[in-house]
Amino acid sequence: MASSTRQTVEVDGRQLQLSNLDKVLYPSTGTTKRDILDYLSEIAPVMIPHCRDRAATRKRWPDGVGEDGSGQKFFQKDIGEGAPDWVRLRSIRHADHVNQYPLVNDRATLTWLGQLAALEIHVPQWRFGPRGGQKNPDRLVLDLDPGDGVTMRECADVARLAHGILRDMGLTVVPVTSGSTGIHLYAALDGSQTSQQVSDAAHELARSLEADYPDQIVSSMTRSARAGKVFIDWSQNNASKTTVAPYSLRGRPHPTVAAPRTWHELASPHLTQLDYRDVLTRVKRRGDPLSEIAESAETTTRGS
Repeated sequence: MASSTRQTVEVDGRQLQLSNLDKVLYPSTGTTKRDILDYLSEIAPVMIPHCRDRAATRKRWPDGVGEDGSGQKFFQKDIGEGAPDWVRLRSIRHADHVNQYPLVNDRATLTWLGQLAALEIHVPQWRFGPRGGQKNPDRLVLDLDPGDGVTMRECADVARLAHGILRDMGLTVVPVTSGSTGIHLYAALDGSQTSQQVSDAAHELARSLEADYPDQIVSSMTRSARAGKVFIDWSQNNASKTTVAPYSLRGRPHPTVAAPRTWHELASPHLTQLDYRDVLTRVKRRGDPLSEIAESAETTTRGS
């Protein structure tokens, strides 16, 4: 049984309390909360630029993911009670209420979320401006989701098809193996288009690929149409939607990560999802393949 002993730690000048560090959150690998907090501390320098100034929705597994990934979980949007007073917040007005969302702008906030077993952090493709307004998106995302019977290799084939079109549009594109079953494609934008315009363009791209490769690709949101094909989910460019953040852990049976990759890697017949230990080793050796997208977003934010 995990110890419930609480301890106060200092992270980059911020004090917070940690507890249950020996609690196993991934039973199949014996991965503990301590392991997760160590990962978050080490990955923070490359993860935070992809989250900065974006409203963070959290997916939490307080008692771990379970042996088969069926552990109890819940989404949390509003900040809720008990947040440290140094966590930066921004508000979003929804149809009948206002939520306050944390901004994952520093290592201390990332550590606090790890203490809450917020294994997955999901963010939109737009950022808040300095006075709290919602800016235009600084990146486009396509979520390539393999249907029943589709391999990751086939998903990578579709990723290359989409990459060709986006590249011809003058966009820099980087793949991210999602840590689940699919692949995300990120493209840097200059901030001149609204979320609706970007979503419409992504939808048209998905429909065009479906028309050219109807046996491989589907763009319809209808789940029954996805078997044996790769679904190109264009809808995550909608201003109200989010995508799991690059370098976020996933609530799967194994502690996999949404891992930025290179196009050379995507061509490998041995392409697989990566766990957090693989990702830390890669980042130490190679840096962040997605850094150009983050740098472009920073430039777009400063220039607007």
